[in-house]
Amino acid sequence: MTRESWSTQAAQLCIEGRAFIDGKLSDAHDSATFACTSPIDGRMLAQVARCGEEEVNQAVRAARRCFESGVWRDLEPRARKSVLLRWAELVVQQADEIALLETLDTGKPIADTTNVDIPSAAYCISWFAEAIDKVGGEVAPTSTHLLGLVTREPVGVVAAVVPWNFPALIAIWKCAPALACGNSVVLKPSEKSPLSAIRLAQLAIEAGLPPGALNVVPGFGDTGQALATHMDVDCIAFTGSTAVGRKIARYAAESNLKRAWLELGGKSPQIVLPDCPDLDRAARTVAHAVFYNTGQMCTAGSRLLVHRDIKGEFVERVLAAAQGYAPGNPLSPDTRMGSLIDASQVDRVLSYIQQGRDEATLLTGGLRALNGSGGQYIEPTVFDCPRADIALVNEEIFGPVLSVVTFDSLDEAVALANDTVYGLAASVWSADLSTAHETARRLRAGTVWVNCYEETDNMNFPFGGFKESGNGRDNSLHALEKYTELKSTIVKLR
Repeated sequence: MTRESWSTQAAQLCIEGRAFIDGKLSDAHDSATFACTSPIDGRMLAQVARCGEEEVNQAVRAARRCFESGVWRDLEPRARKSVLLRWAELVVQQADEIALLETLDTGKPIADTTNVDIPSAAYCISWFAEAIDKVGGEVAPTSTHLLGLVTREPVGVVAAVVPWNFPALIAIWKCAPALACGNSVVLKPSEKSPLSAIRLAQLAIEAGLPPGALNVVPGFGDTGQALATHMDVDCIAFTGSTAVGRKIARYAAESNLKRAWLELGGKSPQIVLPDCPDLDRAARTVAHAVFYNTGQMCTAGSRLLVHRDIKGEFVERVLAAAQGYAPGNPLSPDTRMGSLIDASQVDRVLSYIQQGRDEATLLTGGLRALNGSGGQYIEPTVFDCPRADIALVNEEIFGPVLSVVTFDSLDEAVALANDTVYGLAASVWSADLSTAHETARRLRAGTVWVNCYEETDNMNFPFGGFKESGNGRDNSLHALEKYTELKSTIVKLR
């Protein structure tokens, strides 16, 4: 596929913008819509149903009816697995279409959506499908005249509120384990990236998921609030900013004390020690960790902590690697960094860059790119920061901006790495695995990479963070804990 062929396919794409409730596409009750525009060039992609309290109530009623009927919940695990595997197959079959929707909607490079986002979403569905008929309960030790069983049961109606940086993948991170456990789901995609969620729900019904088991209600903050405060929602799983996560937790507490699982922000450090085994590879990885997806990642390695002895040499290599992320048209297969999500995000990032010019030394980038394209592009940007108590180093920018901080000792590096309200991810580079492992144990982060970054089979590892990066874990068997209730059953024997 070339840029021209992807552009041709985009022009022919039939884009659905209606909500998906109780197995059917539907408009908002008052026919309200909002415009979905592409950050690639500003083109209008679709008018999307703007769901409010009425649509949320309809979706929750459908989800509750489906759950209570047992049509999905009471299917034996092997039967649920079969439906989910068929869903994964359909996602693979329609991967180019969904990837193109994702690229047009978010400005992600088509190479990323076709090779990472959509294949990973399909894999997530199949992973939980295969897992669910292999996860059992416990026989608890007790008196000989008693039989004690500990079983897991679906929690009920799950609300999933997901962000715009990985719309399809993070939606599936929530929906796949929740559905595998037998729950019903109401999914609220971001108003900035609603398109792939609607298509995924259509494919789920085609795969055999019963009406009401998966519903999609596009909308704005009021839609998410309606779900978080709804008295008939049993659990809400949210990925997004820490500020909104606080609101979700408060809404959950003020309504029915529904479970609130929050995957929030990050300001992840990358520690490079003087015995780093491969400076070239480390520099390329450091650049990728912050410029991939234009830095719009909660795990973005946006803080480079580098030892003074190698700082000059290493930063030069990072700057050279950064040149490979010059923004390009996301429909070009060779583009490595596309657009930011919208103009407001560009303004936010540029405001941090402007502030950084007064507090640190700009080493590269710092400007808008592809001017005249109508899109939202920023150059990969690197600052050398004289101290760690400035906004560039402390606040989550969510853009292609790397802050370099110098340290002189390992203890200082660990202190700098942990000096943040977040605790999502980190990395350490050292040829001495004992030093690397000991450092990893001292870092307050949910994931620590050693001599790599973002390099793993995500489904086999729990994903989440410490401190204000949230609670609960996506992926792995630990994700099932979010969507099930434990029940103890004690039987007195004869």
